[in-house]
Amino acid sequence: MPKYVIEREVPGAGDLTSEQLQGISQTSCGVLRNMGPEIQWVHSYVTGNKIYCVYNAPNEEMIKEHATQGGFPANVISKVSTIIDPTTAE
Repeated sequence: MPKYVIEREVPGAGDLTSEQLQGISQTSCGVLRNMGPEIQWVHSYVTGNKIYCVYNAPNEEMIKEHATQGGFPANVISKVSTIIDPTTAE
């Protein structure tokens, strides 16, 4: 299954409370349940004004549909070509 990194511009994301982040997560999970098992949220990184999400999905269109249904921005959607980490150097 292809993996995607989604860049979401969310002003003040880094200042969101745990309750606000929980609400966003609940909305996302609700949309995912309705869309079916083909799309999966792996995890997200919250920074100052952006949230970077990692998803598994069959195509970019499904990522866009999730964003539309959830009311989330999906400013940049990038398909992951490969994953490297420190063990790649060995």
